[in-house]
Amino acid sequence: MVLKKKKKEIQVDAFSLDCQQLEKLQGFSKAEEQNLASLLLHCAQLSNGIQQIQCIKQIMPLVKAMDQNSACDPMLKACLEILGETYFSLNMKNPLKKVLASSLNGLPEWFMTLAVQSFVCCLREELKTTDVYLYRKVLDNLASCMEDFNLGRASITNLFEEVLQFLQKALLDIQEENRSNNGNRIVQTRLMHDLLMAIKVAMMLVQKLQENIQGSLWKNHESFVWQSMCNLLKSSSDFLMDETLLQTVQTTSGLAFILFTKAMYEPAEELPSLVSDLLCGSRKLASMPAWFVNNCGALCTEQLSDSVLLFLCHGALAMLDWKSGSMGENGEKLLLDIASVLLSLSSELKESSMATSLSRILAIWTNSALAALIPDSPNLKVKLNGNSEVVGKLLEYVYTHWEHPLDAVRHQSKLIFRNLLQIHRTIIAASDEKSDPFFARLTRRLLSLEWHVKGKYASLACLVECLGTENILQLDRSIPVQILNVMNDQSLAPYASDLLETMFTNHKVQFTSGSQKSTWIDQWHDVWVSPLLQILCEGNHDQTTYIIDYYLPKLLRCSPDSLSYMIRILQASADANLGSWSTRGALGALMACLRTARAHGHLELSNIMSRGLVSTESIKQGLVHQHNQVCIDALGLLCETHRSTEIVSVEEMQLILFFITYNLNSQSPSVRQQICSLLRKLFCRIRESSQVLYKWEQNKTKQELFEDSPKRNPLGILQKYQDFLSSLCDRLFEALFPGSSHPTRFSALSILGSVAEIFSVQKGQEQVFRLDQEINSARVRTLIQCFASTFEEVKVLAFELLMKLRDVVFSLQDSESLDLLFQAAMDLSTSTKPYDCVTASYLLNFLAYHEDLQHICLGKWIKHNPQMNEDTSVGTVEKNILAVIKLLLVNVEEEIFQAKKSLLQAAASFPMYGRVHCINGALQQLPLNNLMFVTEWKQIVARLILMSYELSAVVSPVVQSSSPEGLIPMDIDSETADRLHMILKEIQPQDTNDYFMQAKMLKEHCKIQSEKLAEHKPMENICTEMRGKESQICDVTAQMVLVCCWRSMKEVSLLLGTLCKLLPTQASSEPSHGLITVEQVKNIGDYFKHHLMQSRHRGAFELAYAGFVQLTETLSRCNSESLRKMPEQWLRCVLEEIKSCDPSSTLCATRRSAGIPFYIQALVASEPKKGKMDLLKMTIKELMSLASPSSEPPSAIPQVHALNILRALFRDTRLGENIMPYVADGIQAAILGFTSPIWAVRNSSTLLFSALITRIFGVKRGKDENSKKNRMTGAEFFSRFPSLYPFLLKQLEVVANTLNSEDEELKIHPSLFLLLLILGKLYPSPMDGTYSALSMAPFVPFIIRCGHSPVYRSREMSGRALVPFVMINEVPHTVLSLLKGLPDSASLCIRQNNIHGTLLQVSHLLQSYLDSKQLGNSDFEQGLSDIVTCIGSKLWLAKRPNPCLVTRAAFLDVLVMLSTHLGNSQKQGMQFVEFWEEMNRVISECELMTGIPYLTAVPGLVQYLQSITKLVISVLSVTSAADIQSSSSPTAMKIAKPPLSIVHLLHSEFHEVRLLALEAVLLWLKKVNAKQIAKEGGVLCLLVDLEGVLLSMTLKEKNLECFYKVLEILYNMDLRNVLPKIECSIKMNPNEFLTWSLDIMDNSNSTEVRSMALKFASKFVVHLLENHQQTWNISLL
Repeated sequence: MVLKKKKKEIQVDAFSLDCQQLEKLQGFSKAEEQNLASLLLHCAQLSNGIQQIQCIKQIMPLVKAMDQNSACDPMLKACLEILGETYFSLNMKNPLKKVLASSLNGLPEWFMTLAVQSFVCCLREELKTTDVYLYRKVLDNLASCMEDFNLGRASITNLFEEVLQFLQKALLDIQEENRSNNGNRIVQTRLMHDLLMAIKVAMMLVQKLQENIQGSLWKNHESFVWQSMCNLLKSSSDFLMDETLLQTVQTTSGLAFILFTKAMYEPAEELPSLVSDLLCGSRKLASMPAWFVNNCGALCTEQLSDSVLLFLCHGALAMLDWKSGSMGENGEKLLLDIASVLLSLSSELKESSMATSLSRILAIWTNSALAALIPDSPNLKVKLNGNSEVVGKLLEYVYTHWEHPLDAVRHQSKLIFRNLLQIHRTIIAASDEKSDPFFARLTRRLLSLEWHVKGKYASLACLVECLGTENILQLDRSIPVQILNVMNDQSLAPYASDLLETMFTNHKVQFTSGSQKSTWIDQWHDVWVSPLLQILCEGNHDQTTYIIDYYLPKLLRCSPDSLSYMIRILQASADANLGSWSTRGALGALMACLRTARAHGHLELSNIMSRGLVSTESIKQGLVHQHNQVCIDALGLLCETHRSTEIVSVEEMQLILFFITYNLNSQSPSVRQQICSLLRKLFCRIRESSQVLYKWEQNKTKQELFEDSPKRNPLGILQKYQDFLSSLCDRLFEALFPGSSHPTRFSALSILGSVAEIFSVQKGQEQVFRLDQEINSARVRTLIQCFASTFEEVKVLAFELLMKLRDVVFSLQDSESLDLLFQAAMDLSTSTKPYDCVTASYLLNFLAYHEDLQHICLGKWIKHNPQMNEDTSVGTVEKNILAVIKLLLVNVEEEIFQAKKSLLQAAASFPMYGRVHCINGALQQLPLNNLMFVTEWKQIVARLILMSYELSAVVSPVVQSSSPEGLIPMDIDSETADRLHMILKEIQPQDTNDYFMQAKMLKEHCKIQSEKLAEHKPMENICTEMRGKESQICDVTAQMVLVCCWRSMKEVSLLLGTLCKLLPTQASSEPSHGLITVEQVKNIGDYFKHHLMQSRHRGAFELAYAGFVQLTETLSRCNSESLRKMPEQWLRCVLEEIKSCDPSSTLCATRRSAGIPFYIQALVASEPKKGKMDLLKMTIKELMSLASPSSEPPSAIPQVHALNILRALFRDTRLGENIMPYVADGIQAAILGFTSPIWAVRNSSTLLFSALITRIFGVKRGKDENSKKNRMTGAEFFSRFPSLYPFLLKQLEVVANTLNSEDEELKIHPSLFLLLLILGKLYPSPMDGTYSALSMAPFVPFIIRCGHSPVYRSREMSGRALVPFVMINEVPHTVLSLLKGLPDSASLCIRQNNIHGTLLQVSHLLQSYLDSKQLGNSDFEQGLSDIVTCIGSKLWLAKRPNPCLVTRAAFLDVLVMLSTHLGNSQKQGMQFVEFWEEMNRVISECELMTGIPYLTAVPGLVQYLQSITKLVISVLSVTSAADIQSSSSPTAMKIAKPPLSIVHLLHSEFHEVRLLALEAVLLWLKKVNAKQIAKEGGVLCLLVDLEGVLLSMTLKEKNLECFYKVLEILYNMDLRNVLPKIECSIKMNPNEFLTWSLDIMDNSNSTEVRSMALKFASKFVVHLLENHQQTWNISLL
């Protein structure tokens, strides 16, 4: 349903005239007729800007009506002067300014001279401005004059020299003022934006008034205009080189520099050469004009920084004319030079804003290159075709940046790729794209990429646009299905759906433009719709959800007629395929399609019902379906419509009520949210349609009373709406009974809240329903009882609903019930249960809105203040909250006084955090910057701050203890009593009561202390609130003390953070206006510093951090320089303290530095993100110097702190891409720190390394360690972090050299694991080309040597890490080299670790080679043949002569991989006859054949047995193929008889072997059942006579996994073959066997086994009923 947004009312500021102007107009105005003066006078007297606009539009008709003689009329002159003054006084963004300019553009020619004179006078006055901070207004006026305003442009032309002079002065003055305000970020930012505007105005002046520049004045270099242009050129070059300015100022200066140079330089043909010289740094000063060198000397002589080069390239691309090669050969050379410079910068500029700029400028370059291509530029065509070096490097850039973390960079990469394709298409315009080698190679490479690569989707879409969908599908018809299968991942679903949309839209265009116009739709459906329907019926939850959300709407938008095809297919199987809890089935798919179609306007529900597309019963089935998403889709079908005013039918309302009955208690939070969202759409539709019905009722006439129209009886429909909503509310309130579940309460309250909000009373509108009319006292009590829920979201919903209904709610509450509620709130605020104080807070916030709260409740608690009750109509809520906070404050102050005496008693009887939480909650109800009772609030704020400090002082000794979690023991034995004396030392001097002198429990003692407590209270009522029940037992535990203390610290921190927001942001504000003083803010900052530095309890310092963040954000917005500088000062102080290594320092070096990282995080993150991030740079620099290991460190503590702080900064999402430039340095610090001899440094380095891996590769979403989702290609990795290339290479060399030494068994380098871990996160890409400056080859020998590590895990990781560093075409050579390095059986020195590592590397390389999708390549087949041959020479490693079972297993895994691949390849299956013979020989000599000779467990035995079993299964699968079984050749017959059968495996004594065999049988069985006989025909012979074996296993199998598989196989078998074998195999009849299976279901301890037993028994019962009704004993049921 499309909900229309209400249009925002346009606010237009009205202008006004001064007294002199008004008098002048009054003198010329005439009462008897309207003239220009009277119209202007009337316009000026209007206070509404919109009305003034209408008035101004009447000016031109009046002026045009005046004759030419009126040009001398003083009235006209005076009016034009006033119009000019008005125009220049208006703000640039005021619509009045544009309307006035538009009107004056229609001024008759004979009045232009007079008008220009008037405007020139006004503009001249503007140019006399000398205040730097008023320059912006003048600049805005100049810009407005040049924007489509003839009068303004003529005025500037007349004052051209004066304008030039002003711009020169403005640029210099603003620059100087900016320097003088260094450090004042707010002022500097404003000045830099003014400077930016000045540069833009100067550029507009040169662009739009060129005739004033390029005249005879240019011939004279002494002229004022020339000198002014030289000054502007000099300023622009200075700004371009100034790194302290904002990046936007620098980049605009680059544009201005090229523009000014272009305007001044002669001859113009040499300009490209000049720019080329600047970019390439040739510095040919002799060939440059003297005026250019004098004004731009720095650019000509100095080494230009990367950013300056980037902005110069941008200026050249944007400001020079590239169209149709107008700059000739020099222009072509410049174009290629710019590309070279930009590509070199891509490896240098890593800061996020610069990387974004670079990608955008590269995209501009491709546009310029496309524009520069003309038929007669053969040289440029050669340099820019797809096979050229420039295009190759640009493609490398695209491949390494198409998954960049920044959206802007990814988007620009896509544009670059698309433009490169267009450039190549333009160059090969005469030939066919389909046969072009560049396009063919690019297509093959893209298709060979894994689907998890996001860049693949956008690039393929661009290729589809060039080549057409059909050409892509001819290479692989399964592409649509592959893309749909990817859509179970939400991160990929949007990319996949966009590609699919591009493909099916293009495919449709190809079909409709072809000759097969009549039959194309069936082919189109087969490709794009049929796979969709199959997945919707049988796909998993995530996949179907994302397909429906992303893909289905686009498909229907492209082809709405396909809906009838979908419905027809799904209806045919809807009754038979209802779906399950895990799949939607045809019914669910039908609901999804109908919902989507209706929501997007392709179908209406009335048509659905009338045409029989779906019945009411089917919708009901959907509404109560066991699959949650089917329920949601059925509900969406009822609630979502394309028109927001569509009438809701009676059937829809009945179905909604039916749905509510069964679905309020949904256990899934996402489902509950969807239900509430959909019902909200329904309520909006009822509201909108009811407004239409009210209008129809008002405008009803006899002509409108035609049959079957809702206009016939609008009141009847409205009554049905009322009845429906009333019935709905009744059911919702009934669901809120005491004890109802949390999901039910959440759903009911959310829906009621939507009803109250949507049907709220609005002026001028009749509402069809009002919830407040359904409210009674019982329902009010029900809502208030929801505050007692332990779930805060229920409390929030109940509170919000009560606030919407507060008028009627309070009218139903008497004073006694209010008093009881208030009493309950005060009692709960001191409860020892933490959630009780939350309930108290909501209760107090609710009561604060009652007008008579002070009279009814508060009067008994606090003294009445008559001064605050002078005006009862103003500030009721504020007065109540002020009184409540005063009361809470008095209570908590007294409790703190008592807690100082006994913290333990406070924790057990009156924990103070509840009171403070209520104060916090009350403050959230007020607009803190718009309070009325300022004086009272000032006093309260001062008391709150003092109270916070006192409370913190009481509880801080516990949270700052070295072990706060167990400070107070729970036991009372003698040993514990002795320990209490030790504990006392940690929390003195606060806790000095004698509890620590005598270990005892606080029971009745609590009652006495409570009575003593009352004596110190000034009011009797408070002491009763504090007194406990007579039977209260105050047993104190460590947890109670800790909870009391850290929650108190939490609430204090949040309270102080809230109070900091009261600080006025304007330094000029009067001191009396602020509720909090600067001194108080500084003290709060010191408080946070103290506690963040010293707290040990994570809950305490994490929440102190939350409050401190509020403080730092407030300070960063202040105009006061002293306040704004405070975070920087604090940061420098703490860094110095960390560096000092002072033994007396209280900084916590354990617990990951406790609160120190949080403190620094808050300070760094408070810095404005759009600035230079100087604090971040300074902090990282200091920390990196501390984190790096030094030769003789005085102490390891600073290094530990630095590593922990760096970890926190790299994990902070608020720093975003600003932290990425420092990732490489962080990796280096972590890896080097791991070599430290100190455990604390190694531990912190490990944590830092983990955070960096997450920051680089993303958050791990799955359990698969080898998943490619959280990985990147080697080229992309080293492109983003180039400094890691030499570092990792050097470290790897050191590690490899250690492993290569003679005593390698004794030396394990600590960095080995980290190096292999990070290298293993990389993967190879077919897109890796030859243009990368970083070769992967140097890593290969070192990684191979790492495979010799004595650590098993390291050998595994080296195998995985080797893959991305070997190009796919180099894999056969590398694998052969590794295999040849394996020893022969006769070798004297055999190191099994080396063999194992080598085999793992071979296995991983071979796997990547076989997965590379180059199977049809002749080189691939030759390489594979060589590998098979070489492996045959090392087969002794798989046999008994090799005593190590681990290496035998590794070799067998390689054989399994080759066997499986060769068996699946029909072409190659029979080519390697010797290979299959050798496999049979290996199997015949294995222990499975001859028996296990080992009496005890041997390392690697299970691994070996699993590997040999896999080989047996693989060979069985191959040899059972139909072509081998039917062949009569001796070789085939020999191969067709493997030494081992599947039955032999099933009888193995090792359950690991049996499990693998059972899994293979199950797979074969499923293939047979799926009718894949044509391809897997031979599998049938493997399954012959297995039923008896499996039945025997059911009674003998002890392993649960194997037993489960046996049951699953039996379940998938044809019971007609199983039933005859039951009696002969296990000596049972069918009845007994069924009883046995039911017993399994009852007695098994495994849920999975019970589930499968139930499924099998169900199938067995059905089979017996269908086939053996006569013989089966019905009594078993």
